Amino acid sequence: MNPSRRSPVDHVLTDEEQRLNAAHNQGVAWKKWGPYLSERQWGTVREDYSQDGNAWDYFSHDQSRSRAYRWGEDGLGGICDDQQVLCFALALWNGADPILKERLFGLTNCEGNHGEDVKEYYFYLDSTPTHSYMKYLYKYPQRAYPYEDIIATNKRHTRNDFEYELIDTGIFDDDRYFDVFIEYAKVATEDILIRITIHNRGPEDTSLHLLPTLWYRNTWSWMPGGIKPVMADSSKSGCPTVHAAHLNLGNYYLHCDDADQLLFTENETNNERIFGARNMSPYVKDGINNYLVRQQASAINPERRGTKAAAHYFLTVPAHGCSVSCLRLSNIDPVSPLKSASFDGKSFDQFIECRRQEADAFYATVIPRQATADEANIMRQALAGMLWTKQHYIYDVHSWTRIDDPSVKRPRNSEWTHLSTADIISMPDKWEYPWFAAWDLAFQAIALYVVDPYFAKQQLELIHKPWFMHPNGQIPAYEWNFSDVNPPVQGLAA
Repeated sequence: MNPSRRSPVDHVLTDEEQRLNAAHNQGVAWKKWGPYLSERQWGTVREDYSQDGNAWDYFSHDQSRSRAYRWGEDGLGGICDDQQVLCFALALWNGADPILKERLFGLTNCEGNHGEDVKEYYFYLDSTPTHSYMKYLYKYPQRAYPYEDIIATNKRHTRNDFEYELIDTGIFDDDRYFDVFIEYAKVATEDILIRITIHNRGPEDTSLHLLPTLWYRNTWSWMPGGIKPVMADSSKSGCPTVHAAHLNLGNYYLHCDDADQLLFTENETNNERIFGARNMSPYVKDGINNYLVRQQASAINPERRGTKAAAHYFLTVPAHGCSVSCLRLSNIDPVSPLKSASFDGKSFDQFIECRRQEADAFYATVIPRQATADEANIMRQALAGMLWTKQHYIYDVHSWTRIDDPSVKRPRNSEWTHLSTADIISMPDKWEYPWFAAWDLAFQAIALYVVDPYFAKQQLELIHKPWFMHPNGQIPAYEWNFSDVNPPVQGLAA
């Protein structure tokens, strides 16, 4: 019995409780896939190879579309496996922005008058603890995103001024924006239905490029013995499909009903743009961006293979109407279009609704019966936010200090070269704080206990493991300074 549930003697376990217990007690991999993708990998300590430790400037948002990461990935409303080998997320283009919207934008610490701050509107609407059902909302403007205006205006503001937010720019005036909802529903541990519903809130029919994207984290360019995986077009009649093959993870298929085309490139740094050096491949990380936005036909691989692929949907969404796109990410090779397939005897939409109803049943055991409808909704979405803010966190300090030039002394964490982790960890926030913080983690565990006591306990145990804890007994504070002092709140959480 899950100890966080209300558990009268005659309590019948919900479907989600059964999955949760099966994951913990029997090792069933219901948590293999989840929202473990960061909202921001650029500007982090892990990606900082500067000599002065200025992580924000060393790897900027402007570089992120063109420069392959080394220690993690980021994306919009995305998911990945629990080792972050294969990643899936949204990309969007309204035809006006200077770049694809592949990740959230925000100000660095020195750009914002109140410190670093994400300048987007996105909402974690729902999630079960095994991520059998998840829902996310991103509000995408139909006008060009005001990158320069946001940076310039916030720089002019003092700490005594309010922050200059995205809505202050007028970009949402006349309701000219899209509500982009993405839902995930697991048929099995490695079989996920994906429904993307786009509402045009504006007064006119408006076109939109939708680019659900699948890619491999680059582990082959600098990791010793790294083997490069491959994605290729394996479409059948009426079934646009990306086949992703990896030596360790195995085979996955992204089935993209009604996609207009499949676009392939490599998750490789565009050295020419970033460093002024020769590219190792003609197809680079920003290839799909350059193909669409800059109309460079040669930027994508005509052989339809690579390590990054997107299904391209060119949509015209009617005024005050919506458009729905259906995909399936699975270790099963699909044999028929999703609209005619059966999932446990249910259609695509029926199955997603079934998982949503199972989430309702689960939260009915969590939320106090006396809560009003508004209170229940607030509590459920708050818990969904906690569950969405899990992240696969990779950081081997010894390797990080030696990559590229062992003679360069990294200015951070030199006394923590024993710390090595590749774990699913609860983050304070996946954009502003996309790294674990021991103090925050204690309080996060208390909240997570309400829905998943197994995960909450594992989090408290994790940072006391020998590969986390310093030999002197100190637990690591956070990646900017593992040696920083924190209050002893782990005992309270335990």
